[in-house]
Amino acid sequence: MVNEICKYKELCGGCAYQGVPYEQQVAEKEKEVLGYLEKKKIRVGKYLGFEGSPVISAYRNKMEYTFGNMERGGEMQLGMHKKGQYLSILNIDGCQLVDPDFSRIEMAVLEFCREKGYTFYHKKSHVGLMRNLVIRKGERTGELLINIVTASGDKILETDFDEEGFCSMLRGLEPELNSEIVGILRTINDDPSDKVTAEQLKILEGRDYYNEEIMGLKFKVSAFSFFQTNIAAVERLYREAIGMVDDISGKTVYDLYCGTGTITQTLARSAKTAIGVEIVEDAVEAAKANAELNGLDNCQFIAGDVLKVLDGLNGAPEVIVVDPPRAGMNYRVLPKLTSRKPEQILYISCNPKTMVDNLAFFQENGYRIDKFKAYDNFPFTDHTESVAKLTRV
Repeated sequence: MVNEICKYKELCGGCAYQGVPYEQQVAEKEKEVLGYLEKKKIRVGKYLGFEGSPVISAYRNKMEYTFGNMERGGEMQLGMHKKGQYLSILNIDGCQLVDPDFSRIEMAVLEFCREKGYTFYHKKSHVGLMRNLVIRKGERTGELLINIVTASGDKILETDFDEEGFCSMLRGLEPELNSEIVGILRTINDDPSDKVTAEQLKILEGRDYYNEEIMGLKFKVSAFSFFQTNIAAVERLYREAIGMVDDISGKTVYDLYCGTGTITQTLARSAKTAIGVEIVEDAVEAAKANAELNGLDNCQFIAGDVLKVLDGLNGAPEVIVVDPPRAGMNYRVLPKLTSRKPEQILYISCNPKTMVDNLAFFQENGYRIDKFKAYDNFPFTDHTESVAKLTRV
């Protein structure tokens, strides 16, 4: 449990509800979700409520830190963006949303880079060496994957990153850590945009994935694969969401925007065939490997844009599951789904605002919203997950 207000409350842009009692956070988020439903006149057969997270601290299994400084000419920092300031980076020592191991690694990496005299990559001039530090953890396995993101070299100082020294420094940390470092990676990224892009991925030590277990299935999660952030909360959400769907024995199911195929594989244990579609090719390759790992041979995974892939899929699935990104589904996808006349649609969303726009379309095109439930899978932030089960009228 979080026992005190974060000391970075007024500066960090990561949390929206620091200092707010958790029960109040849940109440405020529920009010917001119900407001979206009311505004779009969504008729829900059975509202199942809003449920808080089973864990509210140290729940994040991934953190992406940025190198920069707080003010022009200031000392290098490694952490989060300062609230409302794109260029200012705040060094966060002891974030309540992540495992303490993350903070230990973050501070050690920052000290290493300062001692080496490295520069940070400037977002406007596009020069400098250090860009990001990405840490991922298997909650059920205690495995850590550490990925340092740099430019290909410092063009001004004509220096490169000391990969051997970096690995040695991290190995020296291991006695202090509660989890095991299973992979140390370096991503080389010269893309001027402010995002982690894998132009080149190097395995410095170990492997380029960690293992995780969810829904009774095993998963290999690679450095750039999408995987849910709060394992305990999302496992509950998935179980309850899949429980909303009527018996799928012997049926064909589409899982659109499937990521690494967690839901696809869970459905495949009962369905005749489960087909997952995902635009990120690395995630699709991971999904195929995970299905093989779990002994499931009735899964098919397709890499591509849902809008285009649907045109190449023959047949009419009895159930369609969608779990789109925050922007929701492209408006051109919606009629492609209803034209196939699935008996049921299960809609999982990380953004209720865009979700209700899509639900309004389904409501006016032959589907009723039988059940709706919302979840707080991201305590202290302003993000919410929602699930709706639709049935063809």
